[in-house]
Amino acid sequence: MSDDSVKPLEIPRTSRLSGFYREPMERRRSRLVEARWLTALEARELEGLGGFDEACADAMVENVIGLHGLPLGVALNFVVDGQARLVPMAVEEPSIIAAASYAARLCAEGGGFTVSADAPITTAQVQLLDVPRLEAAMDTLRKEAPALLDRADALMPAMCQRGGGARELEVRVLDATTLVVHLHVDTRDAMGANLVNGLAEALAPWLGALTGARVGLKILTNLADRRKVRVCARVPLAALASEGFTDGEQVLEGILAAQRFAELDVYRAVTHNKGVMNGVDAVLVACGNDWRAVEAGAHAYAARSGRYQPLTSWWREPDGALGGALEMPLATSTVGGAARTHAGVRRALKLAGTSRAVELAGLAAAAGLATNLAALKALSTEGIQRGHMSLHARRVAVEAGARGELVDIVSERLSREHVYRPERARELLDGELAPLMGEQG
Repeated sequence: MSDDSVKPLEIPRTSRLSGFYREPMERRRSRLVEARWLTALEARELEGLGGFDEACADAMVENVIGLHGLPLGVALNFVVDGQARLVPMAVEEPSIIAAASYAARLCAEGGGFTVSADAPITTAQVQLLDVPRLEAAMDTLRKEAPALLDRADALMPAMCQRGGGARELEVRVLDATTLVVHLHVDTRDAMGANLVNGLAEALAPWLGALTGARVGLKILTNLADRRKVRVCARVPLAALASEGFTDGEQVLEGILAAQRFAELDVYRAVTHNKGVMNGVDAVLVACGNDWRAVEAGAHAYAARSGRYQPLTSWWREPDGALGGALEMPLATSTVGGAARTHAGVRRALKLAGTSRAVELAGLAAAAGLATNLAALKALSTEGIQRGHMSLHARRVAVEAGARGELVDIVSERLSREHVYRPERARELLDGELAPLMGEQG
């Protein structure tokens, strides 16, 4: 056998990058290249505004006067459906990325996250008012449904060529003279808002003529309950033990008690679900998706029973491990919109390792389950403020003028003193740490 026939051994990529958070930013980018998450050129393009400029911004929205940035980070340690994944997150709040990375490591001990997702269905609504004969109108629409679906498909040949298209026509009664027609469309890797809005407007005159009704609103719904994602994970009991809480059983009981609190009390459930959306939204913002639409749909879904409930559930597995799951509507996109125009979004999708909308939805949901787990574990043990304030101390140190290694020195001192005021940080920098400030120039 010749040497040419021997293929080099390819080492699987890992999302466990030990000590990553301690590295300077340039070194972090280098490590992503070394681990083959990015090319050297892509890593360099992350510097500054990540390829985003005023011309791009001016083409995206109106009345542009400048650029407004958010930190782009990566959550580590994620294993999703057996594959190591990095999770890009753009967010202004400290502790979210660290919390997601920590909880993902716990879940990796139990095999990681398992994801399942519905087909990418986006739904348009056409409101029909003053319907003269409700039952007759419903019968007519159901009879004409195949022809109406064919008409819809004829209006989107490119989408049909990609495997999408109209899937179902649903008729719902709102009151004695009002119907609403739902057109369910498989939009593949697009979120599909513009597409289904156009379809609704095009089909509305036909729906009005068939029913004798007056046509009202014609627009998509952001309650994407035909486009749900489900993610589950398990954490072995031993992995739950932590500093000051060496008994994993105690931590598990605390998490289950916190879950029950959210099930019983709407005030707690809202904050519980905010912890889920901490992870979900950060992924969606990084990847240029409509996080506002997902937020609206998620909270409506949480209240679908008539009583607002937590989006996650946590339980004890038969072997004593902690089990958890999240189910929510999650309409995402990996094509068009910001993915086409924003270079930073394209690189975030590269880091996420996906070009498919359903995969992105699964990754965002895994991040949501992770941030929820991290919050419940912190709340039921040392309290949420310990980790949050230690990261907040870094931001205070930077605000006071610390740079480089001084950020860690000042933030450690603030955390030790339990004082998080910029004035105190400046006292340290102007006083005992002044020689180090001088060395940094």
